[in-house]
Amino acid sequence: MRARTKARKRALDILFEAEARGADPLEVLKERQGTDDAPPVSDYAAQLVEGVTERRERIDQLLTEHAEGWSVARMPAVDRTLLRIGLYELLWMDEIDDPVAITEAVELAKTLSTDDSPRFVNGVLGRISDIAEHLRPGLHGS
Repeated sequence: MRARTKARKRALDILFEAEARGADPLEVLKERQGTDDAPPVSDYAAQLVEGVTERRERIDQLLTEHAEGWSVARMPAVDRTLLRIGLYELLWMDEIDDPVAITEAVELAKTLSTDDSPRFVNGVLGRISDIAEHLRPGLHGS
């Protein structure tokens, strides 16, 4: 598994755990960074956790607008977390190409979620990717 793929998986683990525990993702991140009992947290994984946490309200708003027929709360937890990471990479990580962000989220959905999840994740991120160039100018700095 490539380094960024591992980082995405680690960010998913931390964000998922925080949501399941009702904890602050940044606190869970600090806990994981401060222990030798868990896999290491790369700088990229930490950046993803911090970015998703900082922009979660806007990310969830976009997911609600573009996940046709699905509220964020109704999404399977793994899918919701993968979509948040993928959307963060699509709109706020300039060094990540859109197809890479989408493919990585879909691949993680294949191994970690339901049979329908890869298609769902691909569809939502694909719809947002189609309009990403119009969204990005108003997002940076927010």
